Amino acid sequence: MERGKMAEAESLETAAEHERILREIESTDTACIGPTLRSVYDGEEHGRFMEKLETRIRNHDREIEKMCNFHYQGFVDSITELLKVRGEAQKLKNQVTDTNRKLQHEGKELVIAMEELKQCRLQQRNISATVDKLMLCLPVLEMYSKLRDQMKTKRHYPALKTLEHLEHTYLPQVSHYRFCKVMVDNIPKLREEIKDVSMSDLKDFLESIRKHSDKIGETAMKQIPGAQDLVDFSPVYRCLHIYSVLGARETFENYYRKQRRKQARLVLQPPSNMHETLDGYRKYFNQIVGFFVVEDHILHTTQGLVNRAYIDELWEMALSKTIAALRTHSSYCSDPNLVLDLKNLIVLFADTLQVYGFPVNQLFDMLLEIRDQYSETLLKKWAGIFRNILDSDNYSPIPVTSEEMYKKVVGQFPFQDTELEKQPFPKKFPFSEFVPKVYNQIKEFIYACLKFSEDLHLSSTEVDDMIRKSTNLLLTRTLSNSLQNVIKRKNIGLTELVQIIINTTHLEKSCKYLEEFITNITNVLPETVHTTKLYGTTTFKDARHAAEEEIYTNLNQKIDQFLQLADYDWMTGDLGNKASDYLVDLIAFLRSTFAVFTHLPGKVAQTACMSACKHLATSLMQLLLEAEVRQLTLGALQQFNLDVRECEQFARSGPVPGFQEDTLQLAFIDLRQLLDLFIQWDWSTYLADYGQPNCKYLRVNPVTALTLLEKISREMKDTSRKNNMFAQFRKNERDKQKLIDTVAKQLRGLVSSHHS
Repeated sequence: MERGKMAEAESLETAAEHERILREIESTDTACIGPTLRSVYDGEEHGRFMEKLETRIRNHDREIEKMCNFHYQGFVDSITELLKVRGEAQKLKNQVTDTNRKLQHEGKELVIAMEELKQCRLQQRNISATVDKLMLCLPVLEMYSKLRDQMKTKRHYPALKTLEHLEHTYLPQVSHYRFCKVMVDNIPKLREEIKDVSMSDLKDFLESIRKHSDKIGETAMKQIPGAQDLVDFSPVYRCLHIYSVLGARETFENYYRKQRRKQARLVLQPPSNMHETLDGYRKYFNQIVGFFVVEDHILHTTQGLVNRAYIDELWEMALSKTIAALRTHSSYCSDPNLVLDLKNLIVLFADTLQVYGFPVNQLFDMLLEIRDQYSETLLKKWAGIFRNILDSDNYSPIPVTSEEMYKKVVGQFPFQDTELEKQPFPKKFPFSEFVPKVYNQIKEFIYACLKFSEDLHLSSTEVDDMIRKSTNLLLTRTLSNSLQNVIKRKNIGLTELVQIIINTTHLEKSCKYLEEFITNITNVLPETVHTTKLYGTTTFKDARHAAEEEIYTNLNQKIDQFLQLADYDWMTGDLGNKASDYLVDLIAFLRSTFAVFTHLPGKVAQTACMSACKHLATSLMQLLLEAEVRQLTLGALQQFNLDVRECEQFARSGPVPGFQEDTLQLAFIDLRQLLDLFIQWDWSTYLADYGQPNCKYLRVNPVTALTLLEKISREMKDTSRKNNMFAQFRKNERDKQKLIDTVAKQLRGLVSSHHS
């Protein structure tokens, strides 16, 4: 039962499903009926469905048939009407066809025009699209063209900015075009090109300033400000900006500094012949100044391309090399004018660089070294000046014939003499021309020393000390040597020596005026502490003493020359009645010589006269006692005595004033006592009084007496052997010979006792 109910329920469900499918088929588009039919065939009751479908079709056919039967008359009527309309339709068709033919014929041109219009519209759209694309591309192309123009005109920094805009602003808008890709690929190359070209410009700039450094420095040393205006620094700025933008600033800074260091070393290398002319030094300084003017400007107009530490390092190197070069090259210079010009150039060089903030104290310290060298070159120059003055001097008192000439000399040399002023013209100054000339040259030397001290930032005391020390060297070394050389010349005469003594006396007196002269130009009083004193007095005293000694030596040499003319006949038996000719000439020479000594200081003239008389007396004694004269007669001794008396007469005549009575005669006292002893044959007195302080022949040495006695004894023995005519004479000679032998024996005893 239950099974029957279940079968009945399933049958009802199947029938309901088939009904739904049929409704769906009736209402669904045939294109979509496939899934519906598939669901029928997928089921197991498709047979029953087909039955239901057949039933549904028959039902619809019956409904259609009913509907057609209901409307049939209307259908017939419609057909009748339709047949009537067919004729009219045919007529209309013919008219339409005819109209169409006419329209096609008439509209052919319009179609062509429309076709053309269509093409034009198409082209217009294409053109419009192309214009739009071109408008998008044109700015890119314009920027690229601008970039090339900027590079062509070497405006590299603007070119780099243009490249940046092109890369980041314009190219991204048209990146899908092939030409843009070419541009994008070319951008790194363009950057490198800009980099290379700007670096090339920098190299040209570096080469240019290397060549023109001397011109820049020359301008700076003339007017100081504005020298940098001679240089176009734009290549440096451009290159710096370009490398900064490209992220390579450090590379650029290192390259710039390295190149400038190389150039600095080249600039600081002086030419080998720099010391020959001032222009050599000037060009050297100009190049250094020009170099540092450029670097100073770079320091202040760029941010970090160079820094103070770099500049200071370069300046320290430059300072040490410059000072070393100046020390070396200035040492070759022997011209004081060139050294002075060099000093002025160094001062200008230092002052110029000081304006730009460079420390220059070491340069001024070095100038103090050059000052010593300058002093040496001055001393050498003035040695030549003094030599020329002394060589060209006539060593005669300066004659003046008018008041004008007198004032001219007094204006050149500080000399005052009331007695000379009162004398009528013509008259003579006591000194020769070399006195005012030497005095004025000393003043010129002082002026030359003062010139070097200018602009060295020295105090008045330092300048005064420098001048005094240099002047002392001039006096004690240069002038002293010049005077000594003149005094020691072989051909120097007594007149010249006398004049030198007079001249040096007056120059010695002028030293106080030189002190005043230095005080006036330095404004430092002599009594100021640490002020150096002039040693001129010592110089002139030494020269005068040397001249005096040379006078004494010269006089003695002249006396020796006259004595060489002595021609004594030591064996003569004749008694002469006058002095020998050579001695008369010698005495005449001495008188004329001492007459020239009137302007000499009294002590000098007296010393010279006493020295000459002593030398003459000593020479005569040597002449009398010389070993070659083994024999002499009393007659020869008498002639010799006449010559000595002539000398004594000269001494008594007072050839030089100032001697006390008989003082000059004492020079001949040894000869006089010796000759009196032999001529008077006063041996008893000599032997009896020998050794007593007041004895008559106190100055006669027993050795001298014995030597002379032996010469007379030998002559007498030789004569006695030859003379056999008179026995009485022989007896007298024998007695005298015995006396001589006795005296000789006693003299030998005195000599022995004296030695013991």
